[in-house]
Amino acid sequence: MQRQNLDPPIEVKARGTTTASVIWLHGLGADGHDLEPMVPELSAAGVAGVRYVFPRAPRQPVTINGGMVMRAWYDIVDQDIGRHVDAQGIRSSGEILAALIARESERGIPSERIVLAGFSQGGAIALHTGVRHSRPLAGILALSCYLPLQEDAATEANADHRSMPIFMAHGTQDPVIPLAYSERSRAFLTSLGYVVETHTYPMPHAVCGEEVRDIADWLRRVLG
Repeated sequence: MQRQNLDPPIEVKARGTTTASVIWLHGLGADGHDLEPMVPELSAAGVAGVRYVFPRAPRQPVTINGGMVMRAWYDIVDQDIGRHVDAQGIRSSGEILAALIARESERGIPSERIVLAGFSQGGAIALHTGVRHSRPLAGILALSCYLPLQEDAATEANADHRSMPIFMAHGTQDPVIPLAYSERSRAFLTSLGYVVETHTYPMPHAVCGEEVRDIADWLRRVLG
């Protein structure tokens, strides 16, 4: 996965002064525009001063989809996402996200005011990158996802920033990434000392209205 294949991220400017950034990664085969409609709902719920950055994954063949080329943060080789993991793709996308964090810092937003967010594959990359990042972050928002390369994270996670808040949400009827994957990741993160706020909803692999309200409440708390 090459950085030069990246399209520029989609951005939604903050109303008024920008005091924080949320970098929000989409899922497999989706696009940055897919998550954009949540911004007005979050703003209406009182989340203010936030610039939303929606990166777009490189296009690449995805094995599980018959080699079809689509936007993907990493390849999926097996229905069992814990097997035959595309570690190189995950780490490459982690570097892409780290570069976007640095870009927001260069634009005047300290890392402590940057939230990493993602849905499905995007949430996996947000978790992977966030727990390893060298600088403290405002938090990680992980929707319908899991922590990949979990065994490596045991030694690679930054021990200095384990007070970083993590929000994990999942559908109880998710057929794509079963709830058990999220629960195992939460238990692992908790064992490392992270405080993980968890929510479940009676839905499939999706985002629901109640979840958006819970996200807005969490963002208000972590961003002030």
